Amino acid sequence: MELLETVKSLPDSPGVYLMKDSAGRIIYIGKASSLKKRVGSYFSRTGKPLKQTILAGKIAGIDYIPTGSQAEALILEAGLIKEHKPKYNVAIKDDKAYPLLKLTMNERFPRLRIVRRKKSGRARYFGPYTSAKLLRQALNFMRHIFPLRNCNIMPRTLCLNYHLKQCLGPCALKCSAQEYRQVVENLHLFLEGKKSDLIGKLSSQMQAASAVRDYERALRIRGQIEALSSVSAASERYKPADQIAELQVVLRLKHAPTVIEGYDISSISGTEAVGSMVRFRGGYPIKQEYRRFKIKTVKGIDDYAMMEEIIERRFCGSLRDWLTLPDLLLIDGGKGHLQCVLRKLEKIGIPLAAISIAKKFEHIYVPWQEQPLALPARSKALRLLMRIRDEAHRFALSYHHVLRKKHMLLSELDQIPGVGKKRRKILMDAWETIMKFKRLTVKQMKGIRGIDERTAKNIIEYWQKY
Repeated sequence: MELLETVKSLPDSPGVYLMKDSAGRIIYIGKASSLKKRVGSYFSRTGKPLKQTILAGKIAGIDYIPTGSQAEALILEAGLIKEHKPKYNVAIKDDKAYPLLKLTMNERFPRLRIVRRKKSGRARYFGPYTSAKLLRQALNFMRHIFPLRNCNIMPRTLCLNYHLKQCLGPCALKCSAQEYRQVVENLHLFLEGKKSDLIGKLSSQMQAASAVRDYERALRIRGQIEALSSVSAASERYKPADQIAELQVVLRLKHAPTVIEGYDISSISGTEAVGSMVRFRGGYPIKQEYRRFKIKTVKGIDDYAMMEEIIERRFCGSLRDWLTLPDLLLIDGGKGHLQCVLRKLEKIGIPLAAISIAKKFEHIYVPWQEQPLALPARSKALRLLMRIRDEAHRFALSYHHVLRKKHMLLSELDQIPGVGKKRRKILMDAWETIMKFKRLTVKQMKGIRGIDERTAKNIIEYWQKY
């Protein structure tokens, strides 16, 4: 059950997934353009290849690493396979048909090329990689960060790649052999997955360039650092247990916040206001325990009062007996939102830990200090909080859209001849079907209980007219 919840929580974005057996050993590593769809395919009931069927029976855990693109996932996948040597990746490790990256160290100014075979000679090889197409994309990405030459024979004049800042221009002596070698070694570190070491090395090179007032080179290195930092941030291993452990320390909690509930309000100028509650356990969403609230007691624009209403309904109504108390409440909002929730919790006599997160700067408001916490962008705890906040916002917004569509339909039905209070209720009960009016025929419309042929014609004519 926990494994399926993990699969459901995977993002619909590129990345690398690592499948583990019951002993925690990595048995398979793969890449995907959509982690959710790819990993989910291993657990579908039909249409699985034999390898997936065998693997599905041995998987006890899944880790994943999101990346910014499929090309980045390809490079990361190859490095992880080389490092861990998973049992079910043997075919990829041994198959010589897969493409490789070759760094031509026998040349004064080395090049990075895609090849199919290793040859004797002074060269460094990386891979194999599972997709030549994605490897070409990755190579293009790397040339923007590590501008090595691409020509077979160096020309006598500068080529277009130099002007596109994809080559240092060694042919026209635009860089020294030492500077070029530094870029080669930096690329080597990148391909070995040593991004932290590489960023530290580049920082030292940037400072050295600034010290001798070589500001053009310093600026170029800074661009490399920024590009690599963005890749590194997107490629950190996602481990909910680590996020929860960090969150406990950051928030000074006595116990790990295993169960977290996120709350949000959605409305437009106070109309059709709704609240949402999402529940995460162990860092994963438990969607069957989500709840949404149509605001009943608050009129106009008053987010604080709306938040108090849904907190009271959550902890004083039937949900109190049906759902266990969470370890932490996460409120989408600022300091005022947190204070109103804390007051309500105190009033109803339920001592729960609560914090809020403000969207603009991702500041975390806590009860014990006036100033918000500003966690680093790469903080594991912050990532978990943002994910829960975004899920609460999505869930509230989807319900708000449902109610708005119903309200718009109600206004439309009031204008149609022959649709009174009783028939309006019938139509509202079937509103999801009715929203497809333009494709319905009179015969199909008559299929709705209580709608005769004349009323069906009036409804369809009205929609066709307006």
